[in-house]
Amino acid sequence: MQLKGKTVLITGGASGIGLEAAKQFLANGASVIITGRNQGKLDEAKKMCPAITTIRSDVSDANDAQKLFNQVQQLGGIDILYNNAGVLTDPINLGTANDRHIEDAEYEMNVNYLGVIRLNNLFIDMLKSRKESAIINTTSLLSYVPSLLEATYSASKVALQFYTKSLRKHLQILNSSVKVFELLPPLVATEMTTDMNSKKMTTADMVKAFIAGLKKDQLTIRIGDTKVVYILNRFFPKLTFNLANPKKSYKVIAS
Repeated sequence: MQLKGKTVLITGGASGIGLEAAKQFLANGASVIITGRNQGKLDEAKKMCPAITTIRSDVSDANDAQKLFNQVQQLGGIDILYNNAGVLTDPINLGTANDRHIEDAEYEMNVNYLGVIRLNNLFIDMLKSRKESAIINTTSLLSYVPSLLEATYSASKVALQFYTKSLRKHLQILNSSVKVFELLPPLVATEMTTDMNSKKMTTADMVKAFIAGLKKDQLTIRIGDTKVVYILNRFFPKLTFNLANPKKSYKVIAS
């Protein structure tokens, strides 16, 4: 895929992977619009990269999503919708009665899954009208093997993975030129993963590999440890589950 001259909308683009992606898209000659819920973070991102256009918007809010679409349309539209926004709740014991089970699941599914569908529905006709366009959905290595500590987050990413594959096939059946990419990052060093002690990939290295995959039209972009997890889980699912959920995670659940 050609990135130069394209306009990219990145949700959750004010920090972490989204902000690094904005920088690297700019370096590849694209124009970039980022969204986020925190105006302060958006302002800081704008100071860091003046070429970025910022719009405060929450993907989980239908009214915000519609306002975002209207603003983007006024700016001339986009060629690439990069659904990067995601949330992760604190670990919780699913085996005990707790109102947080449903609250956390609703929150994660609304942002990580329904928020993606919400924006895709709004922007799909705009993207279809472009000569070359794309939707990028961010799943996770946890869409292959669940994490006991991030159970509902894992479930939201599985839902998004199945939706992404179906969306891609639907557009192919319709002979649409819209390309649907699935990005599967490993554990990346961001604010979301600050408290995790496992090996982490830098945002710069992750996005560099991601951009390389886009340029090659690699529709499923597995990066770093995600490649290993994908292969291991196909042949040794029990081993892969145990590697993803070491005994120390049991203590967190039981505490």
